[in-house]
Amino acid sequence: MLFRSSLALVLGAFCLTMAFGAQAAPPKKKPKVSFAEDVLPLLQFRCGACHTGEGDGLKISGLDLSSYEGLMKGTKHGAIVVPGDVLTSNLMVLLDGKADKSIQMPHGQKKLSTCDRDLIRTWIHEGAQNN
Repeated sequence: MLFRSSLALVLGAFCLTMAFGAQAAPPKKKPKVSFAEDVLPLLQFRCGACHTGEGDGLKISGLDLSSYEGLMKGTKHGAIVVPGDVLTSNLMVLLDGKADKSIQMPHGQKKLSTCDRDLIRTWIHEGAQNN
């Protein structure tokens, strides 16, 4: 008898919930990483001293981090960002410390945090858009 009463209460609550339209909210879309608001300020703060203006990194490698166009142009040796492909984007190889120590970035400084590198990684994975 107690089982039937409990079952009736549960079913009644379920029916009321459905009758009044209480439904699960649709999943929220995760916002895209913005180049202008997220990636560029980070690159300019951590890498801009060398890779903009008269910096040695710009002179030596040709990588200009003052704009989207400069980043996407890459270095004297070619592109460093492959939109949608984090594994072949050399920017991540350099930032993750998977390159030769002499060219790991930022050169001679503390490595970017995991959070910062993941932000750039997500941006590349999302297509490396100029957004």
